[in-house]
Amino acid sequence: MAGPVHYEIYIRKTAPAPWTLMQATENRQQAIEVAEETLADKRAVAVRVTKETLDPDTMEFNSVTVLTRGAPEAPKKRVVEADDRPNCMTPQDFYTPHARELIGRVLEDWLARNGVTVFELLHRPDLVERLEASGVEVQHAIQKVAIPESQATGQAAHELIRHYQKLAETAMERVVVAGRKNLFPDLANRSLADVAHRLAGSSDRAFVMGGVISGALAGLRGARARLERLMDLADRAPMDGPPRALVMVGIEQILCEMMGSRTSLSEILGPALDQGGSLAAVVRMVAPREIETLIRMDPRMALLMPAVDGPAARLGARLEAGEYPILSAALARMVLRELMGPRRLRPTDAPGEIDILRTLAMSLTATAGRLLTLEEVQNAFTERSKSLVTADFVQAYVDPCETVLCEAEQLTRLCENVTGVANKRSAARWLAACVTSLRFEQEMRTAPQTAARKLQALALLHRSVRAAALSEHDTEQIGGAIGHVGGVVEAEAKLTAQLARAPAPPHQKLAALLRLAAGETAPFGPAADRAKAEAIKLFRAPEARAALTASPEQIAPLKSLMKAAGLAA
Repeated sequence: MAGPVHYEIYIRKTAPAPWTLMQATENRQQAIEVAEETLADKRAVAVRVTKETLDPDTMEFNSVTVLTRGAPEAPKKRVVEADDRPNCMTPQDFYTPHARELIGRVLEDWLARNGVTVFELLHRPDLVERLEASGVEVQHAIQKVAIPESQATGQAAHELIRHYQKLAETAMERVVVAGRKNLFPDLANRSLADVAHRLAGSSDRAFVMGGVISGALAGLRGARARLERLMDLADRAPMDGPPRALVMVGIEQILCEMMGSRTSLSEILGPALDQGGSLAAVVRMVAPREIETLIRMDPRMALLMPAVDGPAARLGARLEAGEYPILSAALARMVLRELMGPRRLRPTDAPGEIDILRTLAMSLTATAGRLLTLEEVQNAFTERSKSLVTADFVQAYVDPCETVLCEAEQLTRLCENVTGVANKRSAARWLAACVTSLRFEQEMRTAPQTAARKLQALALLHRSVRAAALSEHDTEQIGGAIGHVGGVVEAEAKLTAQLARAPAPPHQKLAALLRLAAGETAPFGPAADRAKAEAIKLFRAPEARAALTASPEQIAPLKSLMKAAGLAA
């Protein structure tokens, strides 16, 4: 039960001033009028009226704002904490994965023009000198980093810019000095394994080995040639132990940055591949063993999975052997991100997009547990399925169809290949709109094929709908519409009556009628029901019973059809 109620009037005399209590009253209208008059007389720049209700249990007031007028409150300045400091404090911080990713974003254009990665920039003196000579590239990059950080933390932008400028100069000077002192051995005169063994105990071994590997890529243009050189370096690495890890870690960091670029990835896998083909090629490169197993089980997959050759195949062999686990995980995540993104897999081929999506689903499911979890794969394809049930995609998907039956078959295939309850429901709506349309019934009635061929096509469509894993309501609605059209087609052709009067042995007429009733040659519905009724009449006919009793071997093949038609247990 609520306690006593009163109203409080608060004012702010200046915009940055805090709220102060001016008056309290038990009359709501009076409180509002006093507040309005105070604001009109310019005795305050803002007024507020609150309703205060006493809670008798806790003896505390519950406050509700009734009125607020005047100048808005000035935003409160964030107080800079004593431990607030820039994200990077030393030149070594530039070499962390997060910092390299940020450098890659702010220097993306420069890196693309020079065809190098951030890791190489941080280890090659010639690239550092080229960046310094480029003019304002470094200054712009520092501003792109410092200003957002200043807005997020409240630190002074000017101080951050000065800090990062000094830090960048120190880091670049370190690389240039290392080059002048010949700290990065030239592999033209020494083996990589020997260099790795000599560096194994030094404190700056990672920095020096990074310079050695990056220097081996100098002068190479094109991602494919650069990947070939990296695979050559991997072949020349020590056989085991810390020296091998020292080489492989450096190579893997360059590979992660190189393969993370769409341009480089396209050149490595083949520029002729579309988005879906590139993703399939990545999956085949990361999991060649699983893909080869799937191709042996279903040779049709070989037509959709692009071949991986050259340096990409060499990299795939190493990934299959368990080397470069960070790269494998990064490529698998990249595939998931692209699947969940808005880009079409086959921009000019909607049916082909369904094919490549199905192939990717089988491939990623086969690798689930090693690279990705099954739940992650399912979530990615559920997200991708949302783009398959949009009006634009469905229109493009059924556009090549010349008949409404073809449209229904394509939409049924769409229902089979989308995942997620909501996506299944959306796909079912498109299919239901097709099979319940007047056009569907008219075309099926006037199609040039025989009634038997039309009923068989409808029966196949009906079975596909039942196999599409739609909801029970959608399956019944769509199946009922197909069965209705099948009943109209059969009634106009009087197919069941013709079969019953045909001059054929009873077991042959029964077989034909039972196939209709069992949904093999006609959809379930009126046509199947009429065939079932006619089959029962034929069973009860004395001459038919006598013929079947005389030849019991003719009844055996009919038992499965009788069971499917509901005439036997």
